[in-house]
Amino acid sequence: MSVPLLSTLTFFPVLGGLSLLLVKKEEVQTIKIMALVISLIEILLAVPLFFLFDKTTPLMQFTEFHTWIPAFNINYSMGIDGISVLFILLSALITTLSISVSWEAIQTKVKEFFIAILILEGMMIGVFCALDFFLFYIFWEAMLIPMFLIIGIWGGPNRLYATVKFFLYTLVGSLLMLIGIITLYAQGGHTFDILKLAQHSFPIGLQKTLFWAFFAAFAVKVPMWPVHTWLPDAHTEAPTAGSVILAGILIKMGAYGFLRFSMPILPDATQAMMVPMLVLSLIGIIYGAIICLSQTDLKRLIAYSSVSHMGFVTLGIYALNQQSIEGGILQMINHGVVTGALFLSIGMVYERTHTRVIADYGGLSSTMPVFGSFFLFFTLASVGLPGTNGFIGEFLILLGSFINRPWVAFFAATGLILGAWYMLWLYQRIFFNPVNKKVVGLPELNAREICTLLPMVALIFWIGLYPNAMLGFMHESVRHLIEQVYGTGVTQTASQVSAMLMH
Repeated sequence: MSVPLLSTLTFFPVLGGLSLLLVKKEEVQTIKIMALVISLIEILLAVPLFFLFDKTTPLMQFTEFHTWIPAFNINYSMGIDGISVLFILLSALITTLSISVSWEAIQTKVKEFFIAILILEGMMIGVFCALDFFLFYIFWEAMLIPMFLIIGIWGGPNRLYATVKFFLYTLVGSLLMLIGIITLYAQGGHTFDILKLAQHSFPIGLQKTLFWAFFAAFAVKVPMWPVHTWLPDAHTEAPTAGSVILAGILIKMGAYGFLRFSMPILPDATQAMMVPMLVLSLIGIIYGAIICLSQTDLKRLIAYSSVSHMGFVTLGIYALNQQSIEGGILQMINHGVVTGALFLSIGMVYERTHTRVIADYGGLSSTMPVFGSFFLFFTLASVGLPGTNGFIGEFLILLGSFINRPWVAFFAATGLILGAWYMLWLYQRIFFNPVNKKVVGLPELNAREICTLLPMVALIFWIGLYPNAMLGFMHESVRHLIEQVYGTGVTQTASQVSAMLMH
């Protein structure tokens, strides 16, 4: 395309956010409307990706290339494939919904808040588009700044502790990744080009060392056990929009890093580390689910559920076959939709009650029946009810895991049982316990809040009933990725899997 669509998607929200600096801070309504319009335009700009994307090729599309710093062979290189395209669309949607849910929730430094949200959107999209390691690292680090500010300025009473913890965890991981990037540059022909580095053959010893360097950054971001402890604190203290973006997009970048960098560039190490990664994923699934059963705070419960659900994602990725990886990618999208919707819902009811303590609720089904219906949809999607998006992703992950390691699928399935336990128990306590006086007379969802939640409901049923709308983007890219790991000709096709199961 002659239009630099990916650059436009990356920098339009940044420029839009900076344009808010021209508006007086007293004009709060104008600031909100401008931020919402900018985010809606971003969605419209992203729509061509969905319709113009060629699903028949694993090659990068909508590519852009410009020489940047020739002395170090650094280039401005952008492109997307079937693995990254869906995350750009999800980023645009999540940002718009985050702005909508913040309409009344943010009362101080309104202009600065919406500037931070829009700049964060641009940096997140840049991460998914960058094909040069140097450019990727700039976006990777830059997106931490607005999120740091969102939690640190507009967060809860313990926001300073949560912000510092979030910053330190991500900083240490990112520094180790930087060392890995520099090593790849030195050993891979003095290039930061991600596609060229994927074609270079590195010694197995170096691959294993670099694998753990990248693991440090990506595992923290997922977050995998045992480097997950920053997430519950960040979610608990972040404003609703911050929690939605954290759950919907930011923590997906760790799993995306494994797919985009660790697997194609370090294929031998990926195979060698398969079992340790599967074990860590299983621990995350079961540990996160068990911890959810003891939580008393709404946001901390959903935060720990993210540890469990993202364990399924890394499990699917490191089962290393077509079905499991596609399931892992789809589950990243599903988790962004469902958990983002749960945090949106919690934020809406928190604005009315100003408490997140589960025991302070009860009887909401009679005081807020419309809200109860939305929350029920999201709860059932979270537990993987057939017909919802959560079922499809988990089924593919378990299928792919069973093909390679039946014992992995068995232990992972216990996470599904525990997940149904804590989510349905949560719903029972909030909506069907005796009516608590704190929820008597609460106003029902208004039109803005209903419009904020409806896109999530639509996505839950669209993906659940027609998953190929998303899976179709991934097939060729995932097939190519598996060939990069194992070598050409070893991709497990659907027909091969069917034959194995019949046998």
